[in-house]
Amino acid sequence: MSEEDKLAINRRNFLMKTGLWLGGLASVVTLIPVVGGIFAPLIKKKNQIWRRVGLEKDFAPGTTNLVKFINADPEPYAGITAKSAAWLRRENNNNFTAFSVNCTHLGCPVRWEANAGLFMCPCHGGVYYKDGTVAAGPPPKSLVKYNVRVYKGEVQILTAPLPLTNLNAAKS
Repeated sequence: MSEEDKLAINRRNFLMKTGLWLGGLASVVTLIPVVGGIFAPLIKKKNQIWRRVGLEKDFAPGTTNLVKFINADPEPYAGITAKSAAWLRRENNNNFTAFSVNCTHLGCPVRWEANAGLFMCPCHGGVYYKDGTVAAGPPPKSLVKYNVRVYKGEVQILTAPLPLTNLNAAKS
């Protein structure tokens, strides 16, 4: 084997090993956010906090009102995304129900149509009855409910960090 052939083989081996190392490094760098996304929910404690949304006397029986609040675990950099809202319905003197403003189809904000007694989603035509159950359209399930309580004359909603997936399992 000539000196040139040995040099060509060494160069080929060097380039092959360098390519494999760079490919492996790129794979590891790409996987870091994926692994973080998988394990972050397991590591971070999901806080639930009772947030005041108004006084009991501010909500008349039979009405549905939009209430705004700060999420349970806002990050310092969250800005406006730390804010959320819910539709609060006062059934009678002692019974409140709160629904997420987000449609269960693709998360568009629903609006309350008082004359029809329905929640309407403008994005894809989802319709919900006043109790949050699906009336028509593509939504796969009812509106997500928040736990509500009246504490010392204040109406409070049990908030949770986004996403709002397991609020019905929360305990009052």
